[in-house]
Amino acid sequence: MKLHELKPAEGSRHVKKRIGRGIGSGHGKTAGKGHKGQWARSGGGVRPGFEGGQNPLFRRLPKRGFKNFARVEYAIVNLEQLNSFEKGTEVTAELLIETGLVKDVKAGIKVLGDGALEVALVIKANKFSQSAIEKIQAVGGKAEVI
Repeated sequence: MKLHELKPAEGSRHVKKRIGRGIGSGHGKTAGKGHKGQWARSGGGVRPGFEGGQNPLFRRLPKRGFKNFARVEYAIVNLEQLNSFEKGTEVTAELLIETGLVKDVKAGIKVLGDGALEVALVIKANKFSQSAIEKIQAVGGKAEVI
């Protein structure tokens, strides 16, 4: 096979229909738009969601909740997950991603106090829950806010 022999797959390319170019084209006169009416006019048609004047679906359904644009989404890590590290290890976001405990560090890492921590670690994270700080310090570890 050579470059000049390459062709698109059969039926994958279409020739654009040239409408309104005379009787001989088969798409002259009304150019496939029929006679008169809303759809035949320039700029014709209705806006998206218009249902012919009846109350549209988006107005019939109730409004629910809101999206907080200022929400800060932290990647969550529980203390029991950190027991896999050796004593004295400095736990950072990079290390958590490397070991697979966290997939994506969104706005940072928050350490929660779920479970028991049995190893003294130096944990560097953006946020800590109060119970997590207490449990880390109880085993001789250190919680550093970055």
